[in-house]
Amino acid sequence: MSNAPATADSVALSIIVPCYNTRAYLPRCAASLLAQTLEGIEVVFVNDGSPDGSLELLRELEAAHPGVVRVVDQPNAGLWNARWSGTDVARGAYVTYVDSDDYVDPDFARDLYETAVREDADVVVCGFRRVGEKDGATISTEMADPRPPFVAHDEPDRLVEINPAAWNKCFRRDLLMRMRRLAEPPRILEDVTLSQLAYLAARGRVAFTGTAPYNYLIREGSMINTVTVEQVESVRRALLEVRRDFEEDGAPDALLEELDATAFLHLGVSMSFRLSCSPGVDLAGELRRTTAYLDANFPTWRRSPFVTARLAATRGGAYLKLYVARLFYKAHLMRPFLAAYRMFLERSGTDVKW
Repeated sequence: MSNAPATADSVALSIIVPCYNTRAYLPRCAASLLAQTLEGIEVVFVNDGSPDGSLELLRELEAAHPGVVRVVDQPNAGLWNARWSGTDVARGAYVTYVDSDDYVDPDFARDLYETAVREDADVVVCGFRRVGEKDGATISTEMADPRPPFVAHDEPDRLVEINPAAWNKCFRRDLLMRMRRLAEPPRILEDVTLSQLAYLAARGRVAFTGTAPYNYLIREGSMINTVTVEQVESVRRALLEVRRDFEEDGAPDALLEELDATAFLHLGVSMSFRLSCSPGVDLAGELRRTTAYLDANFPTWRRSPFVTARLAATRGGAYLKLYVARLFYKAHLMRPFLAAYRMFLERSGTDVKW
């Protein structure tokens, strides 16, 4: 990549990198971003009150690459707010997000931007590799197969197959600027709420690069993550706000049904699993709370048209996983199901996301 400073009129893609206590990983992340083959990028690092010396390193990068690297320094406000702090000052036509402990291949920015321009897309999804921290070995490669573009409001069933992360996507900046923002963002699972609100606001295409230039780092001991009941409660509140936004914006019924299925996947399955790994949690009680919450607020989760035996059989992948999980959930067998899943992860050492 040329290190020539980008002007506001020449920035094609802004890369937003929130930073909190990842000083040890920043040099590799930054080097990979400065090696991009796409001309006209900017990298906006947001130091989210990190106490580990990240800011000093970021200021050095900013001085060495003026106009290309920009630094936003703010008191700790969490990932959701850090991303928006970078987005609000971004100058690119498109915006993408990179986690500061991850790294990308040289064509990451080019793959996203050229796909966005070619398909006139509001959202572009690239594939990614899960890589081990210790040896850099690829654990899995996901979302890398070529897929036809679609419009979220026309084919919301296609959203089910897309991972919810913000870090393997780029968004038209105009889309981000007209999106609703949460008054009370969750303490975890920020990506799910951001992606759902982006799909709500999107009227253009969702497109795919068919490549996997993003390297998502699996840190030692991170395959089984714990959460607190308070963190899960923050997700419940945020998802309620998202559903109200969908209703107020007149989202079509099918898009609401997709949101209901997403709420079940992440609260009923993902968060329940992480609670099952957390000491001192009354898992049976939390499962009852989650069921009552879903029934009251996401009413189609039990009969979702996107969670069916037909889709599980014909499309597999996320549809199959979601269908199997709902079978166990409705049969009140989630506790043994989650215990078996945890045992599999511990024995295999493989980061398989449900």
